[in-house]
Amino acid sequence: MRDLIGRYINSIDKLRLDKRTLYYNTLILGEEGSGKTNLACKIRNYVIDNEISTLYLDFANSNEEEVELRYKDKYFNYIRFDESDKFLEEFTQLVSERKHIYMAVNPNFFSTQKDVRSKLTDILQTPELLEHYYYFFHDIANLNGFYAKFEDFLLYMFGFLNLKKHGMTFLSQPNEIFENPKLKLLFTFLFVGKCSNADYFNTAILKTLRKNKFLYQNRPGIRTLILNDIETNMVEIDEYIYEEE
Repeated sequence: MRDLIGRYINSIDKLRLDKRTLYYNTLILGEEGSGKTNLACKIRNYVIDNEISTLYLDFANSNEEEVELRYKDKYFNYIRFDESDKFLEEFTQLVSERKHIYMAVNPNFFSTQKDVRSKLTDILQTPELLEHYYYFFHDIANLNGFYAKFEDFLLYMFGFLNLKKHGMTFLSQPNEIFENPKLKLLFTFLFVGKCSNADYFNTAILKTLRKNKFLYQNRPGIRTLILNDIETNMVEIDEYIYEEE
């Protein structure tokens, strides 16, 4: 079980994933090179080890040869989203076999109209996916353009997450949208890496963080009548090096 992913900076304790990770949502923020993809890969490995299928959505619309080697293990099944019958047939087959899926997506497939749902959002809410899959959403660098196209997802995210059996991990460069308190409540585990923008997440610590170091926040799973306080620690994530079996 690949549950050990790093360590706490200010203690001898190890940072481990646990069963809560499979059912609650994780937000990973940080500028380019901060280690977001490495951390997401650690979470993916843990989900796979727990025999839960994964759907990784790459909104950079990467070609297969551009995908990082660490994802190209025996569970790697690449597909590019489009609205053709051929895509739907191939995708449906992968889902029916509970295959792990790496899906390249052009964010232009999202509708920019609030009252119109795109075919992509419809596919993401199919019962088979909602019941059996853990989702990863990896956004692109052009945040302003991306969130304009991604608006319909953000609008239905609350209901979408209530339908899902398992959790999701969302990776992004920092953006003002994540300062929204209601949006933050969707995520139990928050990792914030290096961030130097003056408008958001602007602290002296976050400006100087090296790769794979994160401000780690989590909402403990203690039953209370109100929302649990968020615990905050500095952590360092181990670098994942893919080795062919």
